[in-house]
Amino acid sequence: MASSSRRSITASFLVALITLSSMNMSLAARHLLQTSAIPNLPPGINIPTLPKPTATLPPLPSIPTLPSIQGNVPPLPTIPSLPQPSSSLPKPATTLPPLPAGIPTIPTTIPQMSLPPLPNMPSIPTTIPSIPFFSPPPSPSAH
Repeated sequence: MASSSRRSITASFLVALITLSSMNMSLAARHLLQTSAIPNLPPGINIPTLPKPTATLPPLPSIPTLPSIQGNVPPLPTIPSLPQPSSSLPKPATTLPPLPAGIPTIPTTIPQMSLPPLPNMPSIPTTIPSIPFFSPPPSPSAH
């Protein structure tokens, strides 16, 4: 019992500590956002300036030209064609019946019909029968 309560106290302490530290961090971040862009530095500190680069970048290399082909070049091979079927597909012998001219009407009333009665479900007994072996012995009666 003491171990589980100690764990829960430790866990709640850690949750509280993390909550407080995250609140402090958010307040510090808000303070930094609200400060001016350039802080006023003491007069004794001089920030050195970086020198500007004077050299320029070298020019990009030129694109090389491809060598020209000397002599005769063989022609490209032709793409082989697929064999074509010699006869056309057979036509169906029968024709389909024509579609109906109008859409049949859907009945709007539901026909009345009677359902047979549901069978009677047997009831589940709610009392537990007593077993003589497990029942206590009869109490001795005073005569």
